[in-house]
Amino acid sequence: MLFACTINAQTPDITGKWKAEVTAPMGVLNYTYEFNHIEGKLGGNATFTFNDQNYKTDLEELKLVGDLLSFIEKVNFQGNQIQISYSGKIVENQINFTRKPGDFPASQIVATRVVPGSPPGAEAARRNMSRPIVLAEDDKPAFPTAPEGFEQKKVLMARGNLDTILYASKTVGNNRKALVYTPPGYDKTKRYPVLYLLHGIGGDEFEWLRQGHPQVILDNLYADKKITPMLVVLPNGRAMADDRSGGNVFDPEKVKAFATFEKDLLNDLIPFIESNYPALNTRENRALAGLSMGGGQSLNFGLGNLNTFAYVGGFSSAPNTKSPAELVPNPAEVTSQLKLLWISCGDRDGLINISQALHVYLKEHQVPHVWHVEPGGHDFKVWKNDLYFFSQQIFK
Repeated sequence: MLFACTINAQTPDITGKWKAEVTAPMGVLNYTYEFNHIEGKLGGNATFTFNDQNYKTDLEELKLVGDLLSFIEKVNFQGNQIQISYSGKIVENQINFTRKPGDFPASQIVATRVVPGSPPGAEAARRNMSRPIVLAEDDKPAFPTAPEGFEQKKVLMARGNLDTILYASKTVGNNRKALVYTPPGYDKTKRYPVLYLLHGIGGDEFEWLRQGHPQVILDNLYADKKITPMLVVLPNGRAMADDRSGGNVFDPEKVKAFATFEKDLLNDLIPFIESNYPALNTRENRALAGLSMGGGQSLNFGLGNLNTFAYVGGFSSAPNTKSPAELVPNPAEVTSQLKLLWISCGDRDGLINISQALHVYLKEHQVPHVWHVEPGGHDFKVWKNDLYFFSQQIFK
């Protein structure tokens, strides 16, 4: 354990446990911070649980100057090293922190002191002060849950096909991989609209395939004659030379590469698809959607390039999403050009506030959009349901 601060009589006593709810890319995490004095110096640790696994780390570079506290948390999460900086002001039994994980946007959290003997309900109420999930009256499903078996492989007469492609990326400076789904009955003499479907921060071009099974969902929808025949492109949204999904997903260069993908998508991937497949090449025949980090990319890139996309979908969009005013500086233009703006999230997803804020802004500015809040958290159960309904709304 590292110690970095000597305590004196003028500094507050923060020894003991403090609780906070933290909104992270994987959802809401219930944190416990514990501070102690050893030989007059301040030490501490942080713990949280995710997917029934406990994570604990010693806090580093602790500094307590007057009522201002700062420290570093280094978390080994699923093989990735994540460095998170904290700075906060102590106000009685609360610490109002700014928490910044790597190059991700900072967020505000409130840690509340655990008072011995407090009734369980009081402690839960204090935790909820950090950032509770608060659902408004219209935070509800726009569509029902998809029918049972919608994502299960069935005996069908015709199925789509998956191609692996290599396209030259001038943006990155090398050849990059992507997957292309062509529909059942694919005919090269016909022309098709295209959906570009993006993955999350820890994924790659195979993430949807491994966990979301889009080819099965779409095959079943084609069999039921519920969707327009389309091409679906599954790219790697991490536009860098080494775009593998392993290692530290929060590495600043990897995070930056998700923003760089906008140029790769517009200048390299879309031209390749439209030169090598019978793809319709007008904005009315292009859709962009994604989950989590890919949801933020879809909103950022789609709303920022209305001359390229007419259908945009953000599924459980992550903190990389621009602010509503940045996304939609001209509500009238979005209203006139977009054929569909889809925003969705699970009602138990700790990142729902990002989608809620955009929905409220669009509603205030009278921008038509689908707002779909469905049962669930930050996971593929939600995102498969989103794809099922989103795919039926596009290219009509």
